[in-house]
Amino acid sequence: MLIKSISQKKLLGIIIGFQLFRLLLIPFLGLMPQDAYYFYYGQHLDWSYFDHPGMIGYLLRFSNELLGTHVWAIKLTDFTISSLSLWAFYTLAKCFLSSYKSLLASFVLASSVLWSMLSFNSTPDVPLFLFWTLSLLFYYKAIKSNHWSHWLLAGILSGLAFNSKYTALLIPFGIVAFLAFSKDHRSKFLKPHFWTSLLLFCIVSFPVIFWNIQNDFISFGFQTAERSSAMGLSSNSPRLLFGFLASQMLLIYPVVFILLSALVFKYTKRFLVKLKLPSTPVLFLLSFCIPTFLGFFLLSPLYWIKINWLVPSYISGIILITMVYKSKWFKVHFYSSAILILVIAIEVILKPIPIKSDDTFIGWEPLAKEVQQLIKSHPNDFVFSLDNYKTTAALQFYIPTTTIYNKNIVGLQSLQYSITQNTEELTTKNAWLIDSEPQFKNDLPSSKIPKEVIGFFENVEIEQPILIKDKNGITIRKFNVYKCYNYLGVNN
Repeated sequence: MLIKSISQKKLLGIIIGFQLFRLLLIPFLGLMPQDAYYFYYGQHLDWSYFDHPGMIGYLLRFSNELLGTHVWAIKLTDFTISSLSLWAFYTLAKCFLSSYKSLLASFVLASSVLWSMLSFNSTPDVPLFLFWTLSLLFYYKAIKSNHWSHWLLAGILSGLAFNSKYTALLIPFGIVAFLAFSKDHRSKFLKPHFWTSLLLFCIVSFPVIFWNIQNDFISFGFQTAERSSAMGLSSNSPRLLFGFLASQMLLIYPVVFILLSALVFKYTKRFLVKLKLPSTPVLFLLSFCIPTFLGFFLLSPLYWIKINWLVPSYISGIILITMVYKSKWFKVHFYSSAILILVIAIEVILKPIPIKSDDTFIGWEPLAKEVQQLIKSHPNDFVFSLDNYKTTAALQFYIPTTTIYNKNIVGLQSLQYSITQNTEELTTKNAWLIDSEPQFKNDLPSSKIPKEVIGFFENVEIEQPILIKDKNGITIRKFNVYKCYNYLGVNN
């Protein structure tokens, strides 16, 4: 039954209301480590980067040139791209649904935690969502009309999606799968339109390929071989599966995730058991949903699936579930969404709950001020961190005139820093190791020296930690500090 109680104007007002509320939160948002890391991409322009293609970095560089180096400018960039993505999603949904149900699908998306994440946090998923949605829009138009312009635009946009994140390789896979299974459209394999579209995808994607060729395919290796080596059934498998289910239900709400799971498994089972395929519109949507959704679902007991990896599957997935969305779910969905976004707003503005994690916007700027004092007092020393990228990225953003090093100092893989930073010139210099302790239990100095630095310095001493306190004097972040003497280099 269609939802009769909410008019189209009210639905549109609710969607705009959610977005305006997010816009009003931007001045209160602090720097996230991801913001700083991908901002670093933009400050070191290249064809691609160690762990992802560069689209998010290019967008942040553009906004930096236009608006200056401000946290709010980074957040406004994410918000603007996500707002464009919401418009693109509504336009795509109208290809399959009525105007009313297209607005309903847009409400389901705009009211989700996923949309707050994309609106507030710089990740490759921000441009991926936009270009993936536009790719599907023009591929579906191409299927229906067979116009050259639609095929060409679909190829270019899917290439831009690949320049955002490697997951976009599933876009050409999806269109190939759709044409292969669709008896009505299989003949398009024999037309030049389809192959020209794939050629354009390859041409637009070539900068990423070119960069990998120049760098011994280090990025492809990181995304495939290193991650697949961690897979396998273990005693942690139930915990991994539960974590996956819980995180996705939080991201997109239980009713949406459960309903999409039911639809995906229903159509998959129907095909495997009865060899029965759905109608053309549903088959098209499933072709771009099943590979990511079902693929990561099945991998979840083997490997920790990050919360954002299923993002592309929700583009066509939400349109699918809106076809069968029940009126009784709307009120619960609306109020739970409003409450969750209000909770996010309270945490952003008042910060009542300390987040013992490096994935937070709290504490980075005051940390940078303390570290800047260290640099001024010891101008010949260098600074480094041993986490994956977060402390290094945040410090580098706030102290742009000084190079902040990462685990490359001790010969370990350090993502993009391993490519852009040269450590050879640091030999014999003293250093300061700034090491975040997210789950700290007291304000005391560290009780031991990190084992990673042993052998790379002549001597290491434990210093007083840098403590970040709230307005009530309660410690909310702790960073252990170590003075490291006479750097011996990586190949000592």
